[in-house]
Amino acid sequence: MKAEENFYKRQAQTTPFPIGLEGTHAKGSYIYDTSGKKYLDMVAGIAVSNLGHGNKNVNRAIKNQVDKHLHTMVYGEFIQSAPAEFAANLTGILPKPIDAVYFVNSGAEAVEAALKLAKRCTGRSQIISFKKSYHGSTHGALSVSGNELKKRPFRPLLPDVHFIEHNVGADLNHITTKTAAVIIEPVQGDAGVRIASKSYLKALRERCNETGTKLIFDEIQSGMGRTGKWFAMNHSEVIPDYVTLGKATFGGMPGGALAAPKNELDAFTHNPMLGHITTFGGHPVVCAAGNAALEEMKRTVNFEEVEAKGEYLATALKHEKVLEIRQIGLMLAVDLSSANEVQKVFDYCLKNGVIIFWFLSNPHSFRLAPPLNIEQKDLEKAVKVMREAFNILP
Repeated sequence: MKAEENFYKRQAQTTPFPIGLEGTHAKGSYIYDTSGKKYLDMVAGIAVSNLGHGNKNVNRAIKNQVDKHLHTMVYGEFIQSAPAEFAANLTGILPKPIDAVYFVNSGAEAVEAALKLAKRCTGRSQIISFKKSYHGSTHGALSVSGNELKKRPFRPLLPDVHFIEHNVGADLNHITTKTAAVIIEPVQGDAGVRIASKSYLKALRERCNETGTKLIFDEIQSGMGRTGKWFAMNHSEVIPDYVTLGKATFGGMPGGALAAPKNELDAFTHNPMLGHITTFGGHPVVCAAGNAALEEMKRTVNFEEVEAKGEYLATALKHEKVLEIRQIGLMLAVDLSSANEVQKVFDYCLKNGVIIFWFLSNPHSFRLAPPLNIEQKDLEKAVKVMREAFNILP
């Protein structure tokens, strides 16, 4: 049975109309299909493949770890060099007092852990999140996500969750001494790259300090250089209490992490013991890949160039059919008049060898999040194809 038949008949899908591109291999900024046609990847697996595909140093680290061992024991029991080394390296680029990580299997699981830790450390239950936010599809993560259309069929969800407007200072008064945590994307990803201002994030930090509320930054999409700095929080110099990580953090392998002060993460060890557990979190192969990717980024990625590439795209894609472009680093949203226009642009781009993608909560926009090390000539190629697509719109 061919892969295509298995894909449609045996593999569960997320929409009735998957893209259906059958890739055979990927290298750098390109994905190749079964006919040998190559596609310029302008979304990097949704902000995952920040170093492009097939980085030799990441691949070597994976292979070396596979030869040593795979899973040996549930998380937190045995000393294993790969997760221990990655924890030290990762906390080295995080601001103090965030000095430890709890490894899990995905960004959504990192959010679940953050919500639990905030409740455990404050003794409170109320969570405040933001309209149009996205934090994952597990029950807790979905509960604090702001897209009601995606949530309604699965209610009841987590109780005592409240939503305020992103980047609106007046709404900060909803944070009180009853609030365990506020969870925010400093750059809302699936809402269409909505960037919180420095002044807003500082006011949010102050309000959380006043009320004893834990501030959680979801940097799952915006972290690891995507915005032209290690983390989106670095643009504002606001330090949260907890940070959730995933996507690009593990070099293309599946993983997530909750980063927080070690003395607070220790709350998971007692009352009750095993307050948060995972079998595969901190998998040695995943952590070896993440550590190699982090070292490769330190060595090869120039954040000023990341911002310059993003600014190039934002400027070069200005067009009479484009209503607005929001950009920070290589994280962009391009607004068109309708979801139908987005579909037409997507179809044209795919036919002509360029991959773009949608947003969950902003259907009249398309997203761009290419590898951070994408070459200028490839950016120019992508711009040419996208502008051609704009020109065919009615």
